[in-house]
Amino acid sequence: MLIEKIIFNVLAFSLFILIFFRMIKKNDANYVVILFMQAFGIAINFVEIIFTLNIGTFMKFLIYLLAIIIPIIILYLEHKNINFSEIIYITATKIALLTKNTKKAKNFLITLVTKYPESYYGHKMLAEIYEKEGGMRKAIDEYVQVIDINKKDYNSYYKISYLLNDLNKKEEAAQMLETLLKKKPEMLEATELLGDIYCEQERYKEAANIYNEAIKYNPTSYELYYNMGMVYTLLNDFQNAKTCYEKAAAINTALYNGYYNLAQISLIYNDLEEAEKYFMQSVMSKDVEPKAYYNLAKIYMIKGDKENAIKFLNVAIDIDHSFYKKAEAEPIFIPIKSYINYPDMEEEQDIQNGLTKKEIKTQKHLEETMKLVGKLSYNNIKIKKEKKIDEKNRQDQREKE
Repeated sequence: MLIEKIIFNVLAFSLFILIFFRMIKKNDANYVVILFMQAFGIAINFVEIIFTLNIGTFMKFLIYLLAIIIPIIILYLEHKNINFSEIIYITATKIALLTKNTKKAKNFLITLVTKYPESYYGHKMLAEIYEKEGGMRKAIDEYVQVIDINKKDYNSYYKISYLLNDLNKKEEAAQMLETLLKKKPEMLEATELLGDIYCEQERYKEAANIYNEAIKYNPTSYELYYNMGMVYTLLNDFQNAKTCYEKAAAINTALYNGYYNLAQISLIYNDLEEAEKYFMQSVMSKDVEPKAYYNLAKIYMIKGDKENAIKFLNVAIDIDHSFYKKAEAEPIFIPIKSYINYPDMEEEQDIQNGLTKKEIKTQKHLEETMKLVGKLSYNNIKIKKEKKIDEKNRQDQREKE
C-alpha cells in the first residue's frame, strides 16, 4: 500500500512538472485546466494519507484519472503531433455551432489559428463557416491555408475552385481544376465543374476530352455520360450524343431530361416512332413536361392521329399557358385550331424549371437544329405523303400493265 502511494506521488508530480513546462513552452493557458485537475487529484490523495481515510474504489479511480491517466493521454497525443489545445478549441467550436452561436465559434477558431497558424482543422472549420455566411474571399483565404498545411487535401482544392467560379473568376477556377485533375483524375465533382466552365466558354472539345478521361475512373457515372451527351450535342455530333444519352439512361432510368434530348435527336433523324417513345418517357420531368407533350402533339399530327394530337396539345397548354401562342403560330396545328382550349391567362402558374444552364443551352440547340432540318414541318410531311401516293399509283399502274 505504501509502495503504491510512493509510486503514485512520484508519477503524479513528474507529470505535473511536465505539463507545467509544456504550458510555459507553448505559452498556452489551456494547460491550466489540466494542471488544476492534476492538483485536485494529488490533493485528494494527500488528504487520504494524512487523515488515513478509506476513500473507496470510485474516488481512487477519480484520483488516478485526474492526476495520471489524463495527463499521460495528453502527452501521448502531443507525441503523435496531436495538439491538445487544438482539441479544446475545436470541441468548444463544435459546441458553439450546435447552439447556433456562430460568432462565438468563429472567435474560438480565430484564437486557435492565431496561436497555432499550422492548425489544419482550425483553418478548415473557419473556411467552412465563412463559406456558409457568404464570405467567399475570406473562405478562399482559409482554404489556401488548409492546402498549404496539407497538400493532399483535394477537397479544399475543389472548394477554392468552386468559390472562384462563384466569384466569376472562371480562368482561375479552370486552372485550379486542371491542376487538381492531374493529381486526382477520378474526382467527379472537379470534372463536372471544369466541364461546366468549358461549356460556358464554348470549349466543347476540351469538355469532351475531360469527360472521356473521367469515364475511365467512373464507368458507372450516368452524370458523366449525360454531360458528355450534351457536349456532343453542342458539337453537332448527334450520333455520339445519342450513344452517351442511352448509356446514361441505362444506368439511371429516371433520367427524364436525357430522354427528352434523345427524342429531339430522333426527330432530327426523322425517326418518329423512337421520338414518340422518348417523349413519352420524358413527360415525367416537370422541367420538360409541357415541351414533351407539345412535341407529341406534333408527332400525332404527322401520323394523322388528330384525337391524340388535340389531347396532348391541350395538356401542354394546361401545364404552361405560353404554349397556346406557340400552337396558334404553328402551321402544323391549323387543322385542329378550333379544338385548342383557350387558357385563362390570368391564372397563376408554378412553372418548374430546374434545368442547368448547360441543359437549357443543349435543348435550345436541339430545337434550333430541328427548325433548320424541318422534320416537323406540316408542309414537308404533306409533300412526302403526296409523293408516296404518287409512287403507289405509279406502282399500281405498272402492275396493271
